[in-house]
Amino acid sequence: MAQTQTSGSPFAHGVAVFAGVMLIIAFDLTAWGWIHLLIGVGLAVTGIFVLRGQTWARVVGMVLAGISALLNFFWLPQAPWWALLLIAIDILVIWALASWRPVTQPQATRQDAA
Repeated sequence: MAQTQTSGSPFAHGVAVFAGVMLIIAFDLTAWGWIHLLIGVGLAVTGIFVLRGQTWARVVGMVLAGISALLNFFWLPQAPWWALLLIAIDILVIWALASWRPVTQPQATRQDAA
């Protein structure tokens, strides 16, 4: 990939990069579909590992629920009841994942199996 030399304002360069990225994202609906598919697969994998009692999955779940709660504040003017419901669910998910302590089963030894 060729590097471009910039002259002038770093702010103008940053805005130009932002504009280029927005043009790529805004006009390519297929990319949005793939992005949402990958996010959905990541959430499903995280959910599976939460059910298996993995600590890292609980942390990822809390972080994602926190991001979801913050982003739903932007929807308050457009759909207030739906946004409040999702914020409440996100808070409930964060509480549940933070306070749940899975019980680990001791592994069976060869003597236990005999």
